[in-house]
Amino acid sequence: MKRIVALMLATLIATFSAQSQPKSSGYPIEQVPFTSVKVAPDTFWGQRLKASREVTIPLAFSKCEETGRYDNFSNAAAHMKDPSKVFKVNGVGFSFDDTDPYKTIEGASYLLQTYPDKKLEKYVDSVIMVIASGQEPDGYLYTARTQNPDDPHHWAGPTRWSKVEDLSHEFYNLGHLCEAAVAHYRATGKRSLLDITIRYADCVCREVGDGEGQACVVPGHQIAEMGLAKLYTVTGDKRYLDMAKFFLDKRGYTTIKNSYSQSHKPVLEQDEAVGHAVRAGYMYAGMADVAALTGDKSYVEAIDRIWENIVSKKYYITGGVGATSNGEAFGENYYLPNLSAYCETCAAIAQVYLNYRLFLLHGESKYYDALERTLYNGVISGISIDGGRFFYPNPLQSTGQHQRQAWFGCACCPSNVARFIPSVPQYVYAVKDQNLYVNLFMSNSANVEVGGKQVQLKQSTNYPWNGDVEIQIEKAKGEFALNIRIPGWVRDQVVPSDLYTYVDGKRLGYSVKLNGETVESELRDGYFVIDRKWAKGDKVEIHFDMEPRLVKAHHKVEQDRGRLAIERGPLVYCAEWADNSCNVLNVMLNRKPQFELGSKMIAQTKIQTLTTDAQTLAYDEKGRMVVTDERLVLIPYYAWAHRGNGNMAVWLPYELSATTPQTPPTLASESKIGASRRIGALSSLNDGFVPKDANDRSMPYCHWWPEKNNTEWLTYTFKQESTISSSTVYWFDDQPWGGCTTPKAWRLYYQDASGAWVEVKDADGYPTKKGVACTVHFTPVKTKAVKLEVDQPENFSCGVFEWSVE
Repeated sequence: MKRIVALMLATLIATFSAQSQPKSSGYPIEQVPFTSVKVAPDTFWGQRLKASREVTIPLAFSKCEETGRYDNFSNAAAHMKDPSKVFKVNGVGFSFDDTDPYKTIEGASYLLQTYPDKKLEKYVDSVIMVIASGQEPDGYLYTARTQNPDDPHHWAGPTRWSKVEDLSHEFYNLGHLCEAAVAHYRATGKRSLLDITIRYADCVCREVGDGEGQACVVPGHQIAEMGLAKLYTVTGDKRYLDMAKFFLDKRGYTTIKNSYSQSHKPVLEQDEAVGHAVRAGYMYAGMADVAALTGDKSYVEAIDRIWENIVSKKYYITGGVGATSNGEAFGENYYLPNLSAYCETCAAIAQVYLNYRLFLLHGESKYYDALERTLYNGVISGISIDGGRFFYPNPLQSTGQHQRQAWFGCACCPSNVARFIPSVPQYVYAVKDQNLYVNLFMSNSANVEVGGKQVQLKQSTNYPWNGDVEIQIEKAKGEFALNIRIPGWVRDQVVPSDLYTYVDGKRLGYSVKLNGETVESELRDGYFVIDRKWAKGDKVEIHFDMEPRLVKAHHKVEQDRGRLAIERGPLVYCAEWADNSCNVLNVMLNRKPQFELGSKMIAQTKIQTLTTDAQTLAYDEKGRMVVTDERLVLIPYYAWAHRGNGNMAVWLPYELSATTPQTPPTLASESKIGASRRIGALSSLNDGFVPKDANDRSMPYCHWWPEKNNTEWLTYTFKQESTISSSTVYWFDDQPWGGCTTPKAWRLYYQDASGAWVEVKDADGYPTKKGVACTVHFTPVKTKAVKLEVDQPENFSCGVFEWSVE
């Protein structure tokens, strides 16, 4: 009997070993793993990694504790042990809350490789034990259901997978679990989280598909495609790759078909980036993974089409994507508003994933040009320099309504940044046969296998503050080609399309020296190539000219007409209130601005500034235009909103038609605002920005969503008693897709001498048209305060762009 058991065990081990052989990523170009690159401390990225280690990761783990993320798994375990114990899951969180521990573990795993920390490793092990406790016997891992199967989270659906194409996020949770498990396994060699993940993936493979008794469904929120492909590369189990491909192949053929989740048509027929920008980015990256691993070129052709659409029509100068908060989505072609730009941090991270994979497929530097722009602007703007506060959206203009938060109830962006920043070292280098690619410039030491031989190199630079880079070969044997990316901003290309162009007439240059001697090379796909037999001590010195540049947007980008953006190297700059005595939203640049390079401290970190001459425009009390000379200071975009709330702008007018002169104060603009409940963006009520028409949603607004079928109110308290006789409201309405519409009814009240609210007399009507001036006239009354009372419809909330009183 013992011999039989031993034989069975040996067979199982052999079978598992055969399935567990790591597979190639399938890409023609291979990534250099994060475990092979050590970023130098006290440098631009060294400081970011230190902030992740000391602030972001500990904060994310502490928030998982405080907000009950771990309790969800413990509660699930308690219910499985004693079914009489059930726990409330509705109204206490989201169906994807399980992913916050997963994402934080992923980030911690990257850090454990770079900065070994026994205490952190032990803590991660304890969290994995908690996660394991919530897994059902057959591998299903979804605490939003397991805590209370008879009354699960209202997004979960009555049974497994029944709402996975909508809001359950069961596959989304699996995708992030895969990403975390692979990172943890590669960093530590431990299988604890990997085994949990395999069991859940096996459960999905058994229960989902187009076979008899299986659920033929696809993810509502994509990332499982990426995660399962990655799990396949670690385990060698082809079922995971097949499932990733199934999710893509069936998209557009199942129950739910809409552009929001990119299920409006089969993925191979898609040619435009649409819908939720994070879901889209994850799906496109997953398509690249599956294409690489299966050799299916039709996927490559589809993503190439979609990528062209993004970079030529839907890509912000900051590298962000997602023009509108309505669905956190891509807008129409060339629709790139600044004040209402959504540019979710998670969407920027997804763009890094996509561009990275397209480089691995095609080997062209243009993908890294886009990746670098997104990384230095759209991504790191989403997290404060000290690593402790976050942005969800990243607008390109603000009137003070935006501020970084220590956390969010919907914490996808903070936890996503927590996992992403520590992974940055893996994007520096890549390898193909006898070619070593240098794609990003940051001080680091690396141990890379090129052509089967170990190469050790050290990169030293103060990039992005200057364009000097030194690469020292510390160990090498034999010949290989060093491919150095020459950034697009050096080659006079803002982005890989005509969406943005430089308009200052400058022509930047670069030079490369090998062991002190200048070398020449024709660029191959954007790379300067030195192909030789290398030896220890060889030194490559690279110099990129780095000057302030003026950028103009394509004329079809209406919001940027008559405006310029300023950048230097990979960094986009902005004007912010804290550095300027003038209102930066009333500024006009000189026709040929000259810039001075300076520096200052923000968040205890030295950054480089740009200063130029400009003018501010304003109307005086008689309506005459007044022009005032100013010295305008610009800071890197990623560094804004570290010093309080205030005005900020990336795109600055240089044409008179694009300016917004300061208007004299109004009764509303000088009033104190009150509201029936705490709501965001109250400052938008009296900021002077009104929509141009009923379809313009680019102006800031406040709203009461998700409250509905009730009465809400807003108040203005005047500086002094004033006589009023009319009031105008611009109503926000995001139908047919959003949650706000115009009110069922509204009224205006004034405060009498006793402090009581009295409705204005002889009102000539309360209009409710969306996005246009809705004015009520009434008998003049002298008062210290006025109240706008709003009756919200049964199934919708209401919102307001602007409210004025005269």
